Amino acid sequence: MDDSFTLETLLLHADADDDAEPGIAPPIHASVPFSAATAEEFAELSAEPRHERFYRRYGNPTQARLERLIAEAEGAEAALATASGMGAVSTTLLTLLSAGDHVVAQHSMYGGTLGFLRDVAPRLGIEVTFVDQADTPAFARALRPNTRLVMLETPSNPLLRVTDLRAVAELARERGILTMADNTVATPVNQRPLECGVDLVMHSVTKSLSGHSDVLAGVLAGSRELIERIWQTHILVGAVVSPYDAWLALRGLRTLVMRVERQNAGALALARFLQSHPGVAAVNHPGLPEHPQHELAARQMRGFGGLLSFEPHGGREAAERLLSALRLVRRSPSLGGYRTLAVRPAAMWAIELTDEQLTEAGVPPALIRVAVGLENPDDLVADFERALAAAGSA
Repeated sequence: MDDSFTLETLLLHADADDDAEPGIAPPIHASVPFSAATAEEFAELSAEPRHERFYRRYGNPTQARLERLIAEAEGAEAALATASGMGAVSTTLLTLLSAGDHVVAQHSMYGGTLGFLRDVAPRLGIEVTFVDQADTPAFARALRPNTRLVMLETPSNPLLRVTDLRAVAELARERGILTMADNTVATPVNQRPLECGVDLVMHSVTKSLSGHSDVLAGVLAGSRELIERIWQTHILVGAVVSPYDAWLALRGLRTLVMRVERQNAGALALARFLQSHPGVAAVNHPGLPEHPQHELAARQMRGFGGLLSFEPHGGREAAERLLSALRLVRRSPSLGGYRTLAVRPAAMWAIELTDEQLTEAGVPPALIRVAVGLENPDDLVADFERALAAAGSA
């Protein structure tokens, strides 16, 4: 589609060429197998990679429509939708890495990704070195002759640390190493890693891209050649998104820009309030001027996102009292939805990471992660003010 269109317009019209019916809303293609009119046509379909009308594990018209729309949003040649964000991560690693290969990754990343890198990768003979994402030279020091991939996430979940995408991507490219960035927290509204030189972008579509807490899906976006390589593994792993989830994600994408801009504003307002509250020991949000990487975030991001984290005084017990006292905010493990959710990451990721691994990842027991929704920011601030008082942190 015309590159001069804004993201808002692209998300509404970039898949218009897929319309085969007069209906405005796209159909859901639920069929698993598709038929061919002749034996010759069947032979052609089976020989064409990623044909969306052959067999659902290979592709599906609803899935393909979602992929084309997300590729447009991220400025990518192609995309591949999967059954979950972790489906996207695991399929990518199984595609790009073999025994004897080496990965460089951040200490601060999504717990599921850390769990795969710490527990699964070593069993496959893959070495992993973790570095501080705020220390760009640390990436260079960690690179080895057998390094095949650098894994990034910025801002990171749940500490909201920022990675210099351009600098790290350049370090890797000079050595022929691929880079992959989890863009779930930022979304393409706030940040487009491919424009910074990153090779592959990943999203948990479950979060902001769908935006309604009713979808389980993931997606990868990048060059056509790279996506085709991953697809070859994808059809063997079988982490296939359902047509209904793909359809719901399409619906959510139409309002992505408006939702994210509202969440950007709400999170910054809440972060400023918490920063000024005497019951709060620390606040993590890249939109705050006091954030150690605020200037970097301002250079590579258009907005600072709807996620923040903070530590109340009083430790884990105070954090749990505070969470229990919230009225508007649900205690739930997700982000990017229309309602504000809050959780203690140390409790949420206990099944994936040990206490020692959580400490190494910099996740303290009292840390509270807040995924801001679409509520009026004044109402959210009032809810946290009441909860802080009830928790004894006033």
